[in-house]
Parts: sequence; C-alpha cells; structure tokens
Amino acid sequence: MNTKPNPARLSLALLSGGNSERMGQDKALMSFLGRPLILRILERLTPLADETIISTNRPGEYVFLGLPTCPDLRPGNGALGGLYTSLAVAKFPYVVATACDMPFVSPSLFEYERDLLIESGADVVIPSTSEGLEPLHAVYRRETCLPVIAAALDAWKLKLVGWLSEVKVETVPSEVRIRFDPQGLAFWNLNTPEEFRKAEERAKLESQLPA
Repeated sequence: MNTKPNPARLSLALLSGGNSERMGQDKALMSFLGRPLILRILERLTPLADETIISTNRPGEYVFLGLPTCPDLRPGNGALGGLYTSLAVAKFPYVVATACDMPFVSPSLFEYERDLLIESGADVVIPSTSEGLEPLHAVYRRETCLPVIAAALDAWKLKLVGWLSEVKVETVPSEVRIRFDPQGLAFWNLNTPEEFRKAEERAKLESQLPA
C-alpha cells in the first residue's frame, strides 16, 4: 500500500478578520439569500480542499460552522497578518486564500491556479486584471511564502501584494480568467449594503439559469 503523502493536498483559508466599517456589521455573517454569506463561500470552495481554516479575531461568532478558527498570530497587521496566520497554521503544502465577502468566488478558477502552481513550480498563482492583482483569489505555496511574508511584516510592509517580488509568481491574465469567470464576478467583494443587495439580485438570477 502506498503511504506517501499527497503533495498536492490543499488548505482553504477564508479570511474573515476585517472590521466591515462601511457595512456596519460582520459581512461574513450577514444573511445572503436567507443564510450567512460565509456558508455560500464555503459551499463553493470546500470540495477543493483537504482542510478549511477560518482566519478571524472573533472566533466565538463562527463556532456554528464547526471549523477551526485562527486569531491573528501577529495582531494589527491587517489582511496580510490574516494571510500569514493562515499559512502558518495550514497543514498542507498549498493554500487557497480568499475573503469572507466574495460571493462569486470561482472553484474552477482556483482549480486552474492550483494546477498551474504545481506544474510551473511557482510560489504564488494570482489573477491579474486591469485593476491589478487579486491576492484573495490566489493559491500560495506555504513553505516558500511564509518566511517572506514574515519578513514583510517585520518591516511593517503590509500591502497584500507588496512582497510578491521576492517569490516566483505566475499570473493568470484576464483572457485566461474569463474562461472560468465569464461574467467577471469572481473578485467582487461586498463593502456596502447597496453592493450586498445587488449581489443578492445577481445570485438569484444565477440560480434561475438552467443547469
């Protein structure tokens, strides 16, 4: 019997540490089509992963999920601190990282990113758009990214993409991304009640489309 570990096993990290100031409440727990938004994201992505991690500084609010929760190991460092924590506690070599307020994350795009990371030997596979890189729809190689992010935090360089020049990066251009995300919704994060309402309307339309 083959007992060698599978080097392609994935951890899913869902960052839920933001203050949600413009929304006025925790976005992950707001009702989206009648259920907490975070459940929609988890249902889309957990089939990809061998474990799921919730990065949050309010772990008590997420007990109902029955999943591991991880407060920031280095508090006060924003989303980069959440990414660092997720990589630090992840059990598996590759980490899928996304946010709690992105209801249209694309499982098929993440699968493409995972496969490209493994095939290319990259440390990060990240989508690129006309607005820049999308670090919360990316796949990370834990072993190589973790020390580089730690060094960025030590230097108080907190931009989510500010450390990428120190590792091997493969970008997913828009002409490739559109094959998996033809409506261009995968990176839509919800910051206001109006955006939340529009996203619910769009999701309702999606649910009415034939399979």
